[in-house]
Amino acid sequence: MLVSTEPMPEKQEGPGTLALAFLKLGITAFGGPAAHLAMMEEEFVRRRKWLSHEELVDMIGAANLVPGPSSTEVAIHIGHKRAGVLGMVVSGVCFIVPAALMVAALAWGYVRFHALPGFQSALYGIKPVVVAIIAQAIVLLVGKVVDTWPKRIALSASFALALVGVNQLLLLLGSGLALGGRALRRERSWKSALPVVTLLTCVALVAAVPLTWEALAGASAHASPLAVFLYFIKLGSVLYGGGYVMLSFLETDLVLRWAWLTKPQLLDAIAVGQFTPGPVFTTATFIGYILAGPWGALAGTVGIFLPAFVFIAISGKLLHTLRGTPVSGSFLDGVNAAALALMGSVLIRLGKEAIVDLRAAVIALAALILVVRFKWNSALLIALGAIAGLIPMHLRA
Repeated sequence: MLVSTEPMPEKQEGPGTLALAFLKLGITAFGGPAAHLAMMEEEFVRRRKWLSHEELVDMIGAANLVPGPSSTEVAIHIGHKRAGVLGMVVSGVCFIVPAALMVAALAWGYVRFHALPGFQSALYGIKPVVVAIIAQAIVLLVGKVVDTWPKRIALSASFALALVGVNQLLLLLGSGLALGGRALRRERSWKSALPVVTLLTCVALVAAVPLTWEALAGASAHASPLAVFLYFIKLGSVLYGGGYVMLSFLETDLVLRWAWLTKPQLLDAIAVGQFTPGPVFTTATFIGYILAGPWGALAGTVGIFLPAFVFIAISGKLLHTLRGTPVSGSFLDGVNAAALALMGSVLIRLGKEAIVDLRAAVIALAALILVVRFKWNSALLIALGAIAGLIPMHLRA
């Protein structure tokens, strides 16, 4: 039986401090997981000094080893480290709830008026700012953490493969196995690999429960709040790869298999998850409301995020042990390198989507200067980006 030597959580903050910190992030963290992680690096590593760069990247790597919303899982990890189980719950809930409430309000309007309000002008200004924030965070994290040639090679190879579309999970596991296998050949001890094997086995056991329900439900499933909850707990238990992979699952299951949604409704739900702050997985809140009203929204939200708390409760206990054994620690190094490479590939994609003309390029450059040279707060920059996007629309009006 594996016994963790993890130290006691640091109890330097009360629940109120954690709640305020993560409520702020939940309200201001636009741009998807890579942007969320960049803002966490700014808030908790550089400003509050709750974590080192190495600790944050270990949390990112551990979150990428398990299914679910990676930035939300890192938020839960931070809360667990700072204040134990209570901190884990407070940080996760406070990061999720603001976005879920916004999405539920939009879903109410969507069901009532059959349309979404126009957010495109604000997003025009926000996206270049997000690109600048992510770019700065990646440079800082790579400089602090990728400090050996094996890690640099893993980072470079993963980045190149990510750009040509290789599956994210394959990259994470492949990079982890490459560095872990290198350590195993050196150490010649399978016992050193036990922590990571234990973690992945626990993930498989958790995912088996909702997968069994889905196999038994088959074509007879109908969109009650309970069915919505069980479906999204399944998704949260098995989904690697973020929003684009989620779109594939949702289309296959909810549009084609059960006909719970139409394709336009699904695309609108994905759009809402993308342009509201906080976790992208609040798409489940929107879908739950469409299918079963307020109770469906609650069921979808709890279902999609509940597995993340279970997985982080497990991996949080193992994280110190993962880092403390040579083979598992090297496996985690490989996963960390691949995770940073994936953030880099996301930056390239977001850059192409965001910097579409000279005005957007000027916004991105100004944001980069303000965040690098003058250390401006990311939330303030995002608000200014939204204003920069909205001003021309009002001038034309």
